Amino acid sequence: MASDDVAQLADSLAKTQVGEGELSYKGQGLKLNDAQSAEEIVKAIREFKGLQALRLEGNTVGVEAAQAIAKALEDKSDFQCCYWSDMFTGRLRSEIPPALNSLGAALINAGAQLKVLDLSDNAFGPDGVKGIEKLLKSTACHTLQELRLNNCGMGIGGGKILAAALTECHKKSSELGAPLSLKVFVAGRNRLENDGATALAQAFQLMGSLEEIHMPQNGINHPGVTALASAVQHNAQLRVLNLNDNTFTKKGAIAMAQALKHLRSVQVINFGDCLVRSEGAIAIAEALTDGLPILKELNLSFGEITEEAALAVAKAVERKDQLEKLDLNGNCLGEEGCQNLQELMQNMNMEDMLGSLSDDEGEPEEDDDEDDDEEEEEDEEEEEDDDEDEEEEEEEDEEEENEEEGEDEPSKPSQMSTPPSASRPPDVSSFLCFPSPDKLLRLGSKRAELIQQQVDVADVGKTVEAFLKISSVYKEDDPEVKTAVLESIDAVLRKMFSLPSAQTFSFISSLLVMLGLLKSEDKVKPVAVVAGHLQCLEHAVKQDYFPREHIAVLHAFMARPNKSLETCVSARDSLRSTLQRLQPES
Repeated sequence: MASDDVAQLADSLAKTQVGEGELSYKGQGLKLNDAQSAEEIVKAIREFKGLQALRLEGNTVGVEAAQAIAKALEDKSDFQCCYWSDMFTGRLRSEIPPALNSLGAALINAGAQLKVLDLSDNAFGPDGVKGIEKLLKSTACHTLQELRLNNCGMGIGGGKILAAALTECHKKSSELGAPLSLKVFVAGRNRLENDGATALAQAFQLMGSLEEIHMPQNGINHPGVTALASAVQHNAQLRVLNLNDNTFTKKGAIAMAQALKHLRSVQVINFGDCLVRSEGAIAIAEALTDGLPILKELNLSFGEITEEAALAVAKAVERKDQLEKLDLNGNCLGEEGCQNLQELMQNMNMEDMLGSLSDDEGEPEEDDDEDDDEEEEEDEEEEEDDDEDEEEEEEEDEEEENEEEGEDEPSKPSQMSTPPSASRPPDVSSFLCFPSPDKLLRLGSKRAELIQQQVDVADVGKTVEAFLKISSVYKEDDPEVKTAVLESIDAVLRKMFSLPSAQTFSFISSLLVMLGLLKSEDKVKPVAVVAGHLQCLEHAVKQDYFPREHIAVLHAFMARPNKSLETCVSARDSLRSTLQRLQPES
């Protein structure tokens, strides 16, 4: 090992914190590539009698180093807590599952009884879930109380694997007379979507022990929300329910409101950015009137709620003695509606509990807009589900045809062979409004051309919005989706930057505003940044169409600490490194 690496490790070890039963290397930036680089940590683990917790957050652990650490953990029968978030920065995704397998096997062999498993911010995808699948099913997790998998890129597939593992763990632990009683579940920013959320909901309902559920920003629509609603009412001790930035619409909000009526221990509800709309808000107000006696915080911000519904919610919290905060910002109250809401809260001596209304969207232009928009969106979601079911059936028919040639096929809609994507004309507008990998692929081989034609590249705001929508579905581990996204990004940006009147600096500044890196004088709400946004931007800056003069500006903003990028550390670091490399030498 090089002398500077030794010096770095020695300095880091000097900072190592040893608490009661805990060994911590948190945030030390150690690069543990092999067994040799992990020697001192291995030694510390072996010499620590009664080790209960190991903190490796903020370091980067390779396969060989993980195997060495695992070997040292094999006799730590008192071990309970794995604080292993953000410990694979800069690693290939293929390295993570074997590393996790080794660590998990060691805990099983040690006879550990885990209480906390935190693997957040590791972006390991579905394969990473497979890496902890055996551990989750083992006796080591029969005692698990907290499972934290925030920002891991699990996707639908990973969500299903996780749900099955938790179900198996509950089944086996129940057979031994001590059922799994998970209390805290965290899985925000994982693109679980409806199928992943529904699978997990079934596991939640089976366990019935959850006290906190955090699943923000997962692309869940009303079918998934309804499944979760059914599950939460079976978790009587639930205290915190955070589903921020999913899409409830009326159906999901009403289902959730019905579920909340059954709960008496809930203290925090975060349905901000969930598009609960007015009817959903009124249903939630009814639930507040009937139950939730110890509620402390209610967030219904940015939900397209009108004045009447907001006032109903405010009246419903009047007798909530423990209420500390009511957030109705970013809705559609209008100036007079905001004043009426503030006056109502003041009359109830609760004005201090009402959050800011500075981002109110104003009254809707027409009374029927909300209902029309909601019906259209729900119809679209139902059609999408139907289309996916039809596509799966047609694919199954094709497989049967390949296996049994000459067999009659009554299920085929016609005698001509028609690919599933041809059953409905490509709809670029639908994809840009509600993007998903499946919708992008169903646009067919000409998707990049179709999207380029749809986007008004002369409008900087629309171009930025299109870039963010397309890049939000980027999947590093799915070659087909990855290629489709990058081709579409290239088509749009190449056309925009090639315009004689291209406002390139306006594009960069608008992009920085939407990523939450630059403040705007206008009331612009930044997007929730996902790794795909930064990964696609990294691809774009390397292309010949991207103006070199903006590289330094982007690098300057990426180099600054910013909370909006904290959940995408690996993608941010990679983009920053690329920008540094591309900067012209001074």
